[in-house]
Amino acid sequence: MEWQAIQVDAILATDGNEWKYIKYGLSVSRRNGKGEILAARELEGIINLGEKICHTAHRTTTSHDAFNRLFTLLKKAGYEEHSKKKKEMPEKSFYASKQYGLEHIEVVGGGVIDFRTRTNNGGLGEGFDLLVIDEAQEYTSKQETALAYTVSASDNPQIILTGTPPTAVSGGDVFPRLRASVLDGTALDVGWAEWSIDRQTKDTANVDLWYEYNPSLGTILKERNIRAELSVGEVDFNVQRLGLWITYSLKSAISAGEWDALKVETPPPLEDAYYIGIKYGKDGVNVAASIAVKTGDKVFIEALDCVPIRKGAGWILEYLRNPKVKEVTVDGANGQKILTDLMVSQGYRPPHLPKVAEIITANAMFEQAIVSQSICHTGQTSLRAVVTNCEKR
Repeated sequence: MEWQAIQVDAILATDGNEWKYIKYGLSVSRRNGKGEILAARELEGIINLGEKICHTAHRTTTSHDAFNRLFTLLKKAGYEEHSKKKKEMPEKSFYASKQYGLEHIEVVGGGVIDFRTRTNNGGLGEGFDLLVIDEAQEYTSKQETALAYTVSASDNPQIILTGTPPTAVSGGDVFPRLRASVLDGTALDVGWAEWSIDRQTKDTANVDLWYEYNPSLGTILKERNIRAELSVGEVDFNVQRLGLWITYSLKSAISAGEWDALKVETPPPLEDAYYIGIKYGKDGVNVAASIAVKTGDKVFIEALDCVPIRKGAGWILEYLRNPKVKEVTVDGANGQKILTDLMVSQGYRPPHLPKVAEIITANAMFEQAIVSQSICHTGQTSLRAVVTNCEKR
């Protein structure tokens, strides 16, 4: 199909003698034909480029299906399979190992490709020219640590990630992180393509939307097949069929809807005392601060900042000079004493250091305040990201 050919051309684009994109991400809904794009790139690699390739997937069944697809395409292209690897093999022939979970294809005079299931340490010590990450929505940072460096020694490396937007049961964090870096302009040498609706819709039965976000609909994908998926639920259909990338965690203890319902369009008058909450991360990397102020019958809250601990506490002390600050509470054993000593040495009142029982009570009160809508905020982006991606402690 034309859209697939365009993707293959983009992946194979070069800048001089090197790939234009060292990394390429492709996000498109299920059953649209991502596998054929990968197969085309892999065929080019093992037939014409002599590459060493590793094709990985989250499940062994998926990597096995990819092996079968490439095996069939080689046969259709006129390549002859030899059951045993010989010293002298005829031109346009290949050797294939069909052992489940350890599939391997080697083309005479060309390249080789291994098909593997991803693990947290799989791939260490091996080297490849092309790394394919199928089911990228399940690709984790631990797996990336094991696999990303396997192409570092190649003269012209490339990593391709294909998948769908993460769902509530997806465990990967690399794919959304790569997408975010593309959108904010920090990604270098990265190509990205996606078919995705920009916001959740209730109009899931709209056939025009199906066609807009499923490039293979009307060819290999049928309307009646999608119609049968409408029963899965609105959110799931938006993600898996319309390509919606949700910015909040579907596993979060606080939903985006609950949080957004507390938003006020203009900040209320902050005439009462300020209460500052400071949290040192348990990993010892960052320290964050937030503010709460009573305003009428509600409490207005806002995040102040989140800064690496190694940069010191000067920014916190600077804010505490505000005469409206009445009380400071510091949570996080790895930073409490240092900040307390610093505050006392500079003439500030010692902060409150809560016990575990107090933290539990505060969390419960915060959750109840969301339900009763007795807190408010102005929709601060960073605060929303925190709240809608939290789990119960």
